[in-house]
Parts: sequence; C-alpha cells; structure tokens
Amino acid sequence: MFFASNSSDKSLLKKLQLTLQLSDRSLPLTIVRSARASRLTLRIETGGKGVRVTVPPTTPETEVTNFIERYRGWIESRISRFPPPQDTPMLKPGAAIPILGHPYRIIHQEGRGNVTIIPDDDGKGGKIIVYGDSRYLPRHIREALKKQAALIIAPLVKKHCAVVGRTPVSIRYKDTKSRWGSCSADGHLSFSWRIVMAPIGVIDYLVAHETAHLIEMNHSSKFWSLCEKLCPRTKEYRAWLKRNGQTLHAIDFE
Repeated sequence: MFFASNSSDKSLLKKLQLTLQLSDRSLPLTIVRSARASRLTLRIETGGKGVRVTVPPTTPETEVTNFIERYRGWIESRISRFPPPQDTPMLKPGAAIPILGHPYRIIHQEGRGNVTIIPDDDGKGGKIIVYGDSRYLPRHIREALKKQAALIIAPLVKKHCAVVGRTPVSIRYKDTKSRWGSCSADGHLSFSWRIVMAPIGVIDYLVAHETAHLIEMNHSSKFWSLCEKLCPRTKEYRAWLKRNGQTLHAIDFE
C-alpha cells in the first residue's frame, strides 16, 4: 500500500514521509504526529500533489494504517479529479500551458529579455517566449501570468463595479489554495492569478462573483441574482471552474 522514504522529529510533532500507491499513480503521503491533534484527519494537498494525515502522538501504527485504508476509496475519488502527473502540463521548452483557455507553446531563448506572450492570428493559442537561465523558466512564466492576470482582471472589475455602483479599496493577486477569489468586509478584492489560464468567460464570472460581494456579503438568492445580472452565463462558467479548476492548481510553477 505504501512505503517509507524518510522521517523527521521535532519537539511537538513527528513527520513521516511515505508513498501511497493508488490505482493510476503514486503520491507522497505525509503522516504527522502532532501533540495538538485530538483525532485522525486526512487532507488532499493542493493540486492533488499528495495526501496528508495528522494523528495524535500516541496513535498506534495499525490504527493509522486502517484509517488510510478505510478512506482509500474517498482518496481515489478525490484524486481522480486531478490529471495524472504525465498529463499535467510541464513547464519546459516545447510544452504548452493554457492562457485564456488556449494552449501557448513554451519557447526558451538564451540572453536577456522580458517574457513575451504572442497569440496566434486565429486567437486559439500562441507562444510564450522565456529568456535567461532555463532553471528559472517556471518562475519567469509565473511572474508573467501574474502580470497578465492583472491586465485582464482590472478592466473587468471596473466594468462590473460601474454596474453595482461600488469601487473596491484595492485589487490583489495571490496564489490562493482554497479559493479563486475573495472580497473582504472592507472592500478589498483578491484573485488567484492562476485564473488567467481559464477561458475569458470564466474569468469574467469570477470577477462578477467577487464584485457582487461588494453589495451582498453572502451567497443568498439576492447575491446569485446579482451575479447572473453581471454575468448571465454564471451557472455555465461556475460549473467549468468546478470541473477544471483543480487542473490549473496542479501545474507546478516552483
């Protein structure tokens, strides 16, 4: 089922690194014995990149093993939402990464220069040219996508805010793990820059969603009515994000 690779001890917790064998892939399995834990808990790491189990310090190994086996079906079901590692876009020359829902081929060139994103004439793809040391290629692409996200999202925020009659205090771009966007009680909008890899309609829905929160800080029927007023295809784009969002999170920019 799994085998150990290494472990480390600290004052209040012991961490054991294992490999969990599933039906179509092997995943890192981290078991953490924590003095703060009162029961066994299981979590899928962001992007489906691993499984983490936290247990009280005196829990017998057999109980931990039985716990993992008991939830194997749940793990398989959750992990199946993520593409196998070999299907996940790799950030290397010749590979493709989605931008606005279309594939952009990565081209690496020596020398100095800014990352350049060039769409094809038909608008259904293009190329992204990255300069400098190839070791830093993922980092350069990540920074370029952050800038691209800001260029696309800011005008959409302005458009939807004109409808609701509110202006955000600020717009922030993060690599959030649990949500694609948020609106704070004091009017700060935040977005995951990874959304720039989704189709433009999905991005528009996300911006409409967070802008609607400037008026309705809830998910009531009034909120959804406002959201659909701002983005009539809300249900369609929301469903797309639920189906495909984890794939975007699985792309490793480190």
